[in-house]
Amino acid sequence: MSHPRKDLDSLIHSPVRFSLLAALRNLEDVDFRFLADLLEVSDSTLSQTLTVLSDAGLVTVRKEPVGRRTRTWVGITDTGRDAFAHHLATLQAIVDSGTGTAAAADPERRATT
Repeated sequence: MSHPRKDLDSLIHSPVRFSLLAALRNLEDVDFRFLADLLEVSDSTLSQTLTVLSDAGLVTVRKEPVGRRTRTWVGITDTGRDAFAHHLATLQAIVDSGTGTAAAADPERRATT
């Protein structure tokens, strides 16, 4: 039996990427500025994060002109939604794998429980 941690997606496990996908999973397309403020990251950090996730097919990035500026919209793909759900299930499996192990590891604890 393999430990569930081996099923974690290292692409998603980064705190910023995880937070970004968590935010997007319940939202439609979101404005870049809103995401940067929500995640409390710099524009360059968010831009790099979006590039990684977009290259992996987990998010879409769409730019549209608004006057003289360009507005960037970000959304999660079905693949991204599925990958995030699998990652959450894996985290839960890790938590669940620890259930009862403390009593099994400590014979005195077993006797009192």
